[in-house]
Order: sequence, then C-alpha cells, then structure tokens
Amino acid sequence: MDNQKYNDLWLISHSPRRIQLLQDLGFVFQTGEAHVEEVYPHDLLPEEIPVYLSKLKADNADVPLNDDTLIITADTIVWAGGKVLGKPCDEVEACQMLHLLSGKSHQVITGVTLRSREKTVSFHEKTDVCFAELNDEVIDHYISVYKPFDKAGAYGIQEWIGMVGVESINGCYYNVMGLPVHRLFREMQAF
Repeated sequence: MDNQKYNDLWLISHSPRRIQLLQDLGFVFQTGEAHVEEVYPHDLLPEEIPVYLSKLKADNADVPLNDDTLIITADTIVWAGGKVLGKPCDEVEACQMLHLLSGKSHQVITGVTLRSREKTVSFHEKTDVCFAELNDEVIDHYISVYKPFDKAGAYGIQEWIGMVGVESINGCYYNVMGLPVHRLFREMQAF
C-alpha cells in the first residue's frame, strides 16, 4: 500500500520513539526542528495543552512549505493529580513523579498537528493508564538504569517500568509512547 500522499513529509521531532513509530507505518520522511519555548496559557483544558503546543511547533517549524510538503508535529503530556507532568529535570523530580503515579490512574494526552501550505488540522488522543503500587526499589532501579528524563511523566511504557508497573490501559498504547499512530494514519489519509 502506498502510504506516501505527500512527497515532502516532515516529522518535527527528534524523539526516537516518534521517529520509529512513523517509520513502522511505512512513511518516508525527514526530521526537522521547531525552536519554541513549550509554554502555554494556564486556562487551557488538559486536552487543549498538547494541541496548543503541537500547533506552536507546526507554526515555527524550520521547513519551507512547498506544494507537496506535509509537516507533522506532536506534543505529549501526562495529566495526573490535576496537573501536567512534563519531563523531569533530574532524578529527584523523576522519583516524585513516579511516586505520584504509583497505584493510581492518569491520562496521557497527545496533541498532533498536520500542516501543509493550504491547511492545518489538529487533534488529540487520550489514553488512561493505571499503575500498580511502585515501591522505592522499583522506582530507583528504573530511574538509575533507564534515565527517563526525556519522557513526560518520567516513564516510557515500552520500557521495563511498563512491563512491571502498568496494570492496564484504556486507549491507544502507541499514544502513551508519544504518537497515536492509528489516529494519525486515518487523519493523514483524510488530509
């Protein structure tokens, strides 16, 4: 099946997980950057935050928009305890985040924007994730071995912590990895 509707496809991300997922869909693409400060208005609903940030990235992508260019941007947040858990800055913050998630459910929300010269479409996907109780030994091991400082909420579901800590999910597994590929594929086909 020819998945390549646009000859000049760009993923504005350096996330190895997003790159791998888009490659696994069979797309040929380049990666690019968007130099933005990831700040957002504080009156947004949780699902509006990653959409706002993905639009910001799309609007500031360092890619010339030609007739056959399509840009994909994404942003993922973890919503837990009534607040956004971003990427932890150090081991202490990662430990705090994992303790907050331990034994509870949270939402992973990814906002995605598709942008061409002619139009822009944005959407979001939510996945509910339920963690088992995580003791200090499990949390310390995960942080010291996997160093989850580039991951929202301080964890990657595809890593060891997902195998031993995640009791259940309701929604798209790949969304928790950072790119809701099922929805993205459908949106790209309709774009």
